[in-house]
Amino acid sequence: MEFFLEPLQYAFMVKAIIVSSAVGAVCALLSCFLILKGWSLLGDAISHAVLPGVVIAYILGIPFGIGALFFALVAVLMIGLVKNHTKIKEDAVMGIVFTTLFAFGLILISRTASAVDLMHVLFGYVLGISDGSALFTIIAALSVAALVLAFRRTLLLYCFDATHAQTIGIPVRFVHYSLLTLLAITITSSLQTVGIILVIAMLITPGATAFLLTKRFGAMLEIAVATSVGSSVSGAYMSYYLDISTGGAIVFVQGLIFLAVFAYTLARPIRERPAKGIASEPKQA
Repeated sequence: MEFFLEPLQYAFMVKAIIVSSAVGAVCALLSCFLILKGWSLLGDAISHAVLPGVVIAYILGIPFGIGALFFALVAVLMIGLVKNHTKIKEDAVMGIVFTTLFAFGLILISRTASAVDLMHVLFGYVLGISDGSALFTIIAALSVAALVLAFRRTLLLYCFDATHAQTIGIPVRFVHYSLLTLLAITITSSLQTVGIILVIAMLITPGATAFLLTKRFGAMLEIAVATSVGSSVSGAYMSYYLDISTGGAIVFVQGLIFLAVFAYTLARPIRERPAKGIASEPKQA
């Protein structure tokens, strides 16, 4: 019992666990939609594209979240603009946009006198997060989670078949950019928890893990959130007792869970494995 209670005696650990769990939950929700839509690279693109905004915010002395969110939205608009006005495929556009913006961020870092705080943003430092940043992160995470859950059916229809969604009257373009905006806000709120580099894992691994266990989307959301929050708590405890990076520990635990689930699915008889594809939620849900 002492093993579990000792870290909770420190306010910074309690705050880290709460913030990490909030971020883990919202990332898990979005990861299910990203997996279904095939947008894994998009999360990577936006997470890297926010680096210039973080550096500029550091130079100007304003909150990192403001600069990061601005450049995240810039990346979303740039990807959409180039994709809609050229014949270049979306994955190629993403690669061009995020590498260019990330390179710009690295150039700015090389010209910045002190890069200590910037390294925390790259790799996360949730144990040292301020009360203001923690509050911003929790509010942003809960707001995005509430919107995703409230409009999950619309988002599911769009991700599963955008053409069908459009034929039944869903404003596909609006949903498209709304989902991208929610993704940008989530990535911004995750900066101080796992950092720019590792946030992509939190946006992919929970959904991928759940996808191996079920093909019902409602259950997929529940499993993804459970594994992600569990990883956040376990990672925080690991970082306390082993004196290691909290963000790295969280992502490492998520990876271990994925590997364990993957091994389990391989060991199951073929007849017990979930059918291919994702089924929609039951009508009464």
